[in-house]
Amino acid sequence: MRKLIAAAGALALAVTMSACSSTSGGTDNAGGDKGATGSEVGVVTWWSAGSEKEGFDALAEVFKKQHPEVKLVKQSESGGGGTNAKQKLAANLAAKNPPDTYQGHAGAELSADIAAGYLEDVSALYDEFKLRDAFPKDLVDRLTVDGKIYSVPSNIHRANVVWANVEVMKKAGLDPNTPPADIKGWIADMEKLKAAGVQYPITVGATWTQLELLETVLISDLGVEKYNGLMDGKTDWAGPEVKTALEDYAKIIEFTDPALYSEDWEPAMKPIIDGKSAYNVMGDWAPPAFDNANMKWGTDYVTFPVPGNQGVFDFLADSFTLPVGAKHPDGTKAWLDTISSKEGQIAFNVAKGSIPSRSDLSEEELSKFSDYQKSAMESFGKDTIVSSIAHGAALPLAATEKMKEALGKFMANKDVAGLQTELAAAAALK
Repeated sequence: MRKLIAAAGALALAVTMSACSSTSGGTDNAGGDKGATGSEVGVVTWWSAGSEKEGFDALAEVFKKQHPEVKLVKQSESGGGGTNAKQKLAANLAAKNPPDTYQGHAGAELSADIAAGYLEDVSALYDEFKLRDAFPKDLVDRLTVDGKIYSVPSNIHRANVVWANVEVMKKAGLDPNTPPADIKGWIADMEKLKAAGVQYPITVGATWTQLELLETVLISDLGVEKYNGLMDGKTDWAGPEVKTALEDYAKIIEFTDPALYSEDWEPAMKPIIDGKSAYNVMGDWAPPAFDNANMKWGTDYVTFPVPGNQGVFDFLADSFTLPVGAKHPDGTKAWLDTISSKEGQIAFNVAKGSIPSRSDLSEEELSKFSDYQKSAMESFGKDTIVSSIAHGAALPLAATEKMKEALGKFMANKDVAGLQTELAAAAALK
């Protein structure tokens, strides 16, 4: 497990996290009663359903034990991988009406918030909570901007995972334990599934899930170096290699169900759970959906990197911030203490399906995690790390939002050339 720890320093991690939710979402009290000081913390999050809600609820229980004097108020904005939440939060921050803390993806998304002066430096909390010892040094270094740190990560997720129904794959004579080596081989398998009577071999949901699928195709067809080059300008979004990847993406989309294009990830995953489709590409917050259906990993369903992504860990992480002007900064500090603590990270990640960002868990503590999570830890410890576009680790929020808009148009017109032009324009946004 120590390989997991050492490898975190190699993260292609930009420093910031994404803006997300709004104080206007639904609220529920998850902590104890207000203490004598009237302390509370309003937590803006899109963790409102499924394994995400279970993870938050587990965190809330730890928070209640660690900080019984602070009232926890959950301010939820559901859906869209945070898309809905981010839109409302941006307006609140601009209006100088920040929440006490908000969830964000680790990565380039938060660069605009830092530049606008919306976030406090939380470097002192890293010293107070001894996070410089708990998190790998290189990870802390990469979270540092001009000597300051603006976020505290609660977990690590992997985005480039295929969730596959074993029985459906076998209908087409496919070996669930031997996935194809590249995207073209995967497309060939989808053709076999179609010929075997599987109407929609692969599913995809709303635009953020479409972007997640697209980034994995880009990784496969371009390779790690050129994929990373899309972010630093060394690879041309308008070039022929990207065009080839987009053509492969378009072929994959032909095997999807258009009725799901406006749905969130869970409805898009349901056909795989129900045995109607073979594949879905999704982050590893998915296991509880299979657990709830009494499906066993390795028997009823399997996971593998998107073909062509072997040896690559497509990284994202959830984190929380301390906004400038937060009404209850002491409550926020208590929340950041809990999400970064051993107890908080174990409770949250066991429920959510992600892996801890702390590097100091004992073997006994790591044993609490599922077989899938242990496999993710192993992969994280040895694979090449790249940053997710869809989840804010690779590009600023303005760029990813425009890319999602472009994909929405593409699903209607199937214009590859137009999609490439719009993606190139989006990537130039800051």
